Amino acid sequence: MYTASQTSAIASVVLVACAILGWGFYRAKPLGKLGVLTWLQSVILIAPVVLFFGLFAAGISISFVGILFLVVAAVVAYIAIENRLRIQKAQIKPSLVEQKIAANPTKPSKPPEQTVVPIPSEDMLAIKGIFSIDTYFAVETVPYQEGVIAKGNLRGEPEAVHKKLTANLQEKLGDSYRLFLVDNLDSKPVVIILPASADVRPVTVSQYILAVTLGIATIATIFETAGILLGFYFFSHLERFREVLPIGIGIIAVLAAHELAHYFVARRYQVKLSPPFFLPTLQLGAFGAITRFASLVPSRKALFDIAFAGPAAGGLLSLLLLIVGLLLSHSGSLFQVPTEFFRGSILVGVLARVIIGTNLHNSLVDVNPLTVIGWLGLVITALNLMPAGVLDGGRVVQAIYGRKTAGRATVATLIILAVASLANPVAMYWAIAILFLQRELERPSLNELTEPDDTRAALGLVALFLMISVLLPLTPALAGRLGIGG
Repeated sequence: MYTASQTSAIASVVLVACAILGWGFYRAKPLGKLGVLTWLQSVILIAPVVLFFGLFAAGISISFVGILFLVVAAVVAYIAIENRLRIQKAQIKPSLVEQKIAANPTKPSKPPEQTVVPIPSEDMLAIKGIFSIDTYFAVETVPYQEGVIAKGNLRGEPEAVHKKLTANLQEKLGDSYRLFLVDNLDSKPVVIILPASADVRPVTVSQYILAVTLGIATIATIFETAGILLGFYFFSHLERFREVLPIGIGIIAVLAAHELAHYFVARRYQVKLSPPFFLPTLQLGAFGAITRFASLVPSRKALFDIAFAGPAAGGLLSLLLLIVGLLLSHSGSLFQVPTEFFRGSILVGVLARVIIGTNLHNSLVDVNPLTVIGWLGLVITALNLMPAGVLDGGRVVQAIYGRKTAGRATVATLIILAVASLANPVAMYWAIAILFLQRELERPSLNELTEPDDTRAALGLVALFLMISVLLPLTPALAGRLGIGG
C-alpha cells in the first residue's frame, strides 16, 4: 500500500506527463503522420524519465539492469521511428514544407525540390512599387517561395518605415500579404513579404476542449493542494469543501490575474491569444499556463508588453497577499510552518525577517493563510519568468535582446534545471515541460528591428532579478545572519 504522500507524488507525475503529452499530440496532429511520428519520439524520450521518477516516488527502486533495459529499449524504439520519419519526409507534401518555411522567415532554407506556386507577376510588380528612396531603397527583389525577399538599404527609423511600407502594401494588394522587417544573416535590414495564408493557425475546437479539460484538472489539483496545506486530502473529505475554498480561490485569483493581463494587453495591440492551457500539479496547484499567439505580433515592443503583463499582474497580487499575510500573522494563526519555509526563498525570507522579526527564531512559525497563498503565487510567477523558449521570461528576453540571446538563455536555463532536478522534483517537471513544449523561440514579429525602449529593458531586468530572488534559497550563513532559525 502507498502512503498518502506517495500517492500524491504519483498523481502529480501522471498529471504533468498527461498534460505534456496531450499538448504535444494536439500540436502534432494537424501535421499528419509526420507530426504524430515526431510526437511519438517525444513520448519515447519522456517515458523512461516519468516511469523512473514515478516508481521512485512510489518507493519502488529500479536496479541498474532495469535502468539499462529502459534506456536500450527507448533508443531502439527511437531509431525505429526515426527510420519511419525519413521515409515519410521523402514523401512529404509541398504545402507542408512551404508552411514550415513561411513560419520562420528569418531562417532561409534550401528550396525544396517539389514545385511551388510562385508569386503572381502582377503582385510582384505591385510589391516592387511600395519601396521608395526615403523609406527602403530596394536594390534586389526576388521571389521567395510564395512571397518576396527585398534586399536594400533602410532610409529611416525602422518603426516609421515599417508602418509606411505596410500601408503601401495594403493600398496596392489589400490584406493578401504580410510584411516583415527583419535582420538578415549578415545583420542587415531585409524585407520579407509572405502571403496571408502563412499566418498563425487559428485555435481549433479540439484545442478549446483540451484547454477546458486542463482547466478543470487544474481546479481539482488546486483544491487538493489547499487540502494538503490544511492537513487532509480533499478528495477523501469532500464535505470539507468550505475549508479549502478560501485558499483555492486565492491561487485561482493569482492565475486569473496573470492570464487576464495577457489578454487585455494583447487586445490593445490587436493580437489574438489562444486559451490558456494550464499545467496542473499537486506541489503548487498549477505550474501556470501555456498561452500561444494566435496571430502575428506587430513588434518587439508589443511582444514585451504582452509577455510582461501576466507576470507583473500575478506577481504584484502575490506579493501583496504575502505582505498582508505576514502583517496579519500572529501567535495562534491558522498555519504553522517550519522555519525552513522562509529559507526556501531570498525574497520571502527577507520580507519575513523585516515584518515578523524575532519570531523567526522559533522552529515553527504561526502565519496567516494569505502568506502561503502569496508564496505559492510568487513561485508560479517566477517559474513562468524563467528565460526559456516561449515562457513569459523567454519572450521578455527575446523582445529585449533578440532571438540569438534568447536561444542561448534557453539552453542555459535547461542546463540549470537539469542540475537542480537532482534535488528538487519541481525543477525536473518544469525542465520536461520546457524541453518538449516551450523550448522553441517565439516566431519573429512583423517589425524585428525596433527594440523596446530603455524603460522596458529595465523592467525586464527587474522581473528577471525578482524571479531569481524568489527561486533561489537562502544560504545557511545568510539565514543565520538574518536570524531565520535557531
